[in-house]
Amino acid sequence: MIIEQLVTSFIASGAFGIIFNAPKKSILKCAFVGMLGWIIYVVLALKFDMVVATIVASLVIGVTGHVFSKIYKTPVIIFSVAGIIPLVPGGMAYDAMRNFVENDYNAATNLAAKAFMISGSIAIGLIFSEVLNQIFRRSNRQITR
Repeated sequence: MIIEQLVTSFIASGAFGIIFNAPKKSILKCAFVGMLGWIIYVVLALKFDMVVATIVASLVIGVTGHVFSKIYKTPVIIFSVAGIIPLVPGGMAYDAMRNFVENDYNAATNLAAKAFMISGSIAIGLIFSEVLNQIFRRSNRQITR
């Protein structure tokens, strides 16, 4: 089961990189970032809430994207956007809308709230990674002076 998760998240992230015209040399790296984020999410979701698992996974995606961006001299958004795709709660949002249309407002509200919290968690994790990057860069500048 874990191998299936690794392979499908790798393919999904890589395919998304292709769809959004990421440079060909970075497609496998984008796929790796997505796979890494997804496996962290899956492992943490076993012991913690989905929101916490999503924050940590998106933080790792953001940090890995920054590291790859420095190493391969590519914009960080290439890795972050493609890598975050497995975490996006698209199916949950779809189910929420379907339940609204079917007049099942209790289920729809619960699903919409979960999708909203997970989406916010993705944003929080990416923001934290940017903050960590800024702190690291400032501390490096001070050390080199």
